Amino acid sequence: MLIRKLAIVLACFIASAPLRAQQANSPAIQSVIDRLDRLEKLNQELLTEIQELRRQLAPAQQTAATPLPPENTPPTPSERLDVQESRTDELAQSKVGTFNRLPVWLTGMVLFNAFENGRLGGAAEYPLTAQLTNSPAASGATLRQTIVGLRFDGPDLPGGGKASGTANFDFWGGTAAASNNLFRIRTARIDLAWKNTTISAGQDKPIVSPREPTSLAQVGLAPLAGAGNLWSWQPQVRIEQRFTFGDQTGVKAQAGVYETAEVYPASAPSALSGTLEHQRPAYEGRLLFYQGTEKRRFEIAPGFHESVSHVAGQSVTSRLGTLDWLVRPSNLVEFSGALFTGTDDSGLGGLRQGFTILQSGSVIPVHATGAWGQLSLFPAARVSLHIYGGEEADRASDLTSNSVRTNLVYAGNIVYKLSSNVLTAIEVSQARTDYISSGLRLNNHYDLALAYLF
Repeated sequence: MLIRKLAIVLACFIASAPLRAQQANSPAIQSVIDRLDRLEKLNQELLTEIQELRRQLAPAQQTAATPLPPENTPPTPSERLDVQESRTDELAQSKVGTFNRLPVWLTGMVLFNAFENGRLGGAAEYPLTAQLTNSPAASGATLRQTIVGLRFDGPDLPGGGKASGTANFDFWGGTAAASNNLFRIRTARIDLAWKNTTISAGQDKPIVSPREPTSLAQVGLAPLAGAGNLWSWQPQVRIEQRFTFGDQTGVKAQAGVYETAEVYPASAPSALSGTLEHQRPAYEGRLLFYQGTEKRRFEIAPGFHESVSHVAGQSVTSRLGTLDWLVRPSNLVEFSGALFTGTDDSGLGGLRQGFTILQSGSVIPVHATGAWGQLSLFPAARVSLHIYGGEEADRASDLTSNSVRTNLVYAGNIVYKLSSNVLTAIEVSQARTDYISSGLRLNNHYDLALAYLF
């Protein structure tokens, strides 16, 4: 009966639709009004029957586990809260500008540097070595060392893991000309982390050399590059396994494959430069022992590097042993550093003379030893002082006459925090480069930096 009446109502509405488009003075308008009156009466009858059906179903609703709310009953506060939370979650995700709606944070540092170099600085904004010949003292300013970064948290992984990662870029590519600063990848990494294991793939420092000095003057290249700090940011894959012995003591075992950046020495015959294989896989491992908390901490980590350079149809072994450390007896002072010894370190960011091509055509590796250290003081919440220095010494018998025997760089800086995210720093450094045939050369560098962190 009810269904039949509903069908009649629907048919009447459909039949009356064309009539609504007619003009008000149409002869059929009275007929339409009459039909609407009949429909109104029919609707009243339908409502009466529906209310009767609800009264008959009321006992069954009372015995149900979750009774249905009466018609026009407002939602409870709990129901309103559930709806609001659902809408808030949707709104928070809609603000993320990624296709997969995953959280991404923009980070980085706008860095302004005003600098001055001595007469042996050459054309570089921050020279790594003192040059052989004099040139006009250079001064200027740059924003090339500005860093733009992304940090993201990915989805959950099987076994309770979590995916995350970072990507950092700067403008150090190209030349020093303000109109030719190129955007480049600096470091990037994807981490797949579980409770005790992390697998990482990306571009970063060598596994055996994760630390470096603190500086706002030298950011486009790592501080003490070519002076004891193996720094080249290269593609790599690594795995880390963690072992804990209580709350404050543990071991981190790291191993992986690192892509070296092979360089051709300036002292070698230029005719053979095309024979160099510019990238080679290296195998690295590091074992970190730590004890303490963030305020008081001790860390020490031995490591190894093994690879082979190919040039002039010959193979040159690159084999290094490393050690790095961190000593923090209190939150006011910290001492950190690293050292290495072995052969052919140029593929990791050492001096550009990892091997020598003799006049006979034989290729020999250059034995090298390097180290750096930094003492940091934190006398006040807004002030920190950093004194650091490093040196690489290559064995003279493995080198030709115009090669670098030693390169020593030492520096000091004061960093003042104007606010939580605005820093200013003054740094003074000197490079002391000893050439086998030409002797010692000195170059001073002065830098004033202003950084805005975001």
